[in-house]
Amino acid sequence: MAGAAAMPVARAPGAGSPWALALPLGLAYAAFFVAPLFMLIAVSFYADERMTRFGLDQWQRFLFDPFHWKVIGDTLLLGLKAVAATVLLGFPLALVYRAASPAWQRVLLFIVVMPLLTSVVVRTFAWIVILGREGVVNKLVLDLGLAAEPLRLLQTELGLVISLTQIEMPLLLLPLLSVMARIDPNLMDASASLGASPWRTLFRVILPLAAPGLAAGCVLVFASATTAFISQSVIGGGRLVYLPAMIWQQAMIAAHWPFAATIAIALLVSVSAVLAVIAYVGRVAAGRAG
Repeated sequence: MAGAAAMPVARAPGAGSPWALALPLGLAYAAFFVAPLFMLIAVSFYADERMTRFGLDQWQRFLFDPFHWKVIGDTLLLGLKAVAATVLLGFPLALVYRAASPAWQRVLLFIVVMPLLTSVVVRTFAWIVILGREGVVNKLVLDLGLAAEPLRLLQTELGLVISLTQIEMPLLLLPLLSVMARIDPNLMDASASLGASPWRTLFRVILPLAAPGLAAGCVLVFASATTAFISQSVIGGGRLVYLPAMIWQQAMIAAHWPFAATIAIALLVSVSAVLAVIAYVGRVAAGRAG
């Protein structure tokens, strides 16, 4: 009787395995991302737009044209400028959030999340009203006497970076605030008791500890800003050319799917390379903090 009670209970194969739990997500990932990606790579190796024969013609056309390399550089630079602007404005707000009371933290968190409740198209068109010749910015500039005529902000990179900074700000703040909220306040007190100034505490204690959340936010902002086709098209207009606009033109206007696939892969590879560098810097900074 005791031996029967001690017998192990049989379990279904794979029961309790984390891989079994992850299988549905893995299948969905393979079906909706990996398979289309391989199809995109295959299409890029068609030599003609009718996709009748294979060849390296599209890659040679893309890689040996200096204009395409300039567009890649402009696209990556746009993402880096958006990251820099969101960090400069978002990190001080994260410091305020960390020092605020729980009630004010909830208010700040609601303000951060609120833009995500509005469509990106609506937010982008709102920036047209703000940055236009008769918009809020130009009205303020003229009323203060800072310029004799309205500034040209639409269809410029400056206007695009300004709009992307507001649009992408929640993507930086959400992971950053979650990390900042977990920093032990006693560490700052210990730093001050050892004679460190507030600035030294900021750069030697708070910033390294916040590096994982900051790096995660920078990754999200960079990936979103470099692929923000709506904002790039509406705010930037036709004067600014980035890779997402080139993909749309080749796929929807020229109907040249092999060349559009080539540009899409170039966008994926170039953006992924910069994301890997940002993630590596975040890991290094977090390792030094540890």
